[in-house]
Amino acid sequence: MAQDSWPSPDHNGRAVTDSEYEQVAKRFSDDGVYGSPADAQVVTAGSGRTVNIRAGVTASVRGHAWTSGASTEILQIPPNPSGQARTDRIVLRLDRSTWTVRAAVRQGTPGSGSPPLTRNEGTTGVWEILLANVVIQPSALSVTVARRELYIGTRVRPTLSSARNPHPEQGELAYDVDTDTLRIYSGTAWRSMYQRADPVVIDSPYPPGGWVNETASVIEMRGGVVSLRLGSFLRAGRTAADSQVNTRLPVIIPAALRHPNRDQFGLVYITGAHVGRVTIFSRTQAEAGQVWLTQNPTIPVGDRILSTGMTWVVD
Repeated sequence: MAQDSWPSPDHNGRAVTDSEYEQVAKRFSDDGVYGSPADAQVVTAGSGRTVNIRAGVTASVRGHAWTSGASTEILQIPPNPSGQARTDRIVLRLDRSTWTVRAAVRQGTPGSGSPPLTRNEGTTGVWEILLANVVIQPSALSVTVARRELYIGTRVRPTLSSARNPHPEQGELAYDVDTDTLRIYSGTAWRSMYQRADPVVIDSPYPPGGWVNETASVIEMRGGVVSLRLGSFLRAGRTAADSQVNTRLPVIIPAALRHPNRDQFGLVYITGAHVGRVTIFSRTQAEAGQVWLTQNPTIPVGDRILSTGMTWVVD
């Protein structure tokens, strides 16, 4: 079979059939309703054995637009004369015999749970998406509705962290290629969902004297949460006075991994069964990213500091 493409002047004089349109349009958007779960549910229980389809709803099924219209649409639910509860489904159904989309009832079997949706690939048959489940008790004159509508989402847009979409939609995804970060827009801010930076050794030669790094200090971030493992430090050169004189440890937290506005406090163990406290300064401080021993006994030359792990959120 020769290659082909459409729409094109070389293909049927630019005329496109319904099935050809579906092949092009089925991934223009997700199947589903336009809006979000914060909207009123599409299907609600009506009077007797009926359900109401809310007015003013629009949706897409395999690229075919559908609207519920300007007034409430009412669907009849068949009676259930059996001795077991029955679950029906309210669907949007693309019928390829007419190429129309309509809300419809897919009747279930009593005692058998929800019936499967029909989703015929190809150019014939039907394609259904779910709006709601409807439970009909034996011989009931009313129904119970559970909302199950799907909503149309957005694609993942590759971006730079400094140049994301200035007008994002709620639920929009962006992948920052420069920081290897997947983010979602919450409606008010971009929030990180995935981030996997390699562990970073944060040993520093400052201050110039007093401490020696014996075990490397390592920091890493996963999904906006920082995990720090401070190493061990040997006191050298001179005795460290008690906490009346704070002393800086020879590490520095990278700018992107500092807490935006809160200092962090951690516990350390000091030779001789002593404990102390370290302070890690946030981005707002003049000492941003620095780690200081802020509560401690006098530490003679040759004593050591052993730390515990710490975590904080940066995004």
